Amino acid sequence: QVHLEESGGGVVQAGGSLRLSCAAAGRDLRRLDMAWLRQVPGKEREFVASSSRSAIATDVAASVKGRFTISREFGRNVMHLQMNSLRPEDTAVYYCVASESDSAWHLGLGGQWDYWGQGLQVAVSS
Repeated sequence: QVHLEESGGGVVQAGGSLRLSCAAAGRDLRRLDMAWLRQVPGKEREFVASSSRSAIATDVAASVKGRFTISREFGRNVMHLQMNSLRPEDTAVYYCVASESDSAWHLGLGGQWDYWGQGLQVAVSS
C-alpha cells in the first residue's frame, strides 16, 4: 500500500510563492506516475501538473504554465510543486496523487489515480 503525505500548504499574498511537497511511503516513486490536482469546494476538480515516473516528461495546466513547476527528489522519495506568482484564483485544496499506470501522467484528470494524499489548503489573498 502506498501512503502519500503532503506538506507546505498555507496562506500567502498574491504574487508570493509556496512549495508543496508529497512524500511517498511504501513504494519507490520511480514506479509511479504522479500529479497534483486541486479543487475549490463546490467546483469541479482541476488538473494542475503531472510527472511521468522517470520525471523526464511533465505536463502542466495552461492556467499555471510558467508559474508552477513539478519535480521529484528520488533520493528522498518526494515530489514537489513549486508555485510562484500565486494568484487568488489558485486558492484551493491541493491533492498529491499517484498511479500504478504508466500512462496516467499525460491523461491528467482522466488518469486512473490509485493513491491520494489527504489534501492541502492553499489560500492566496489579494
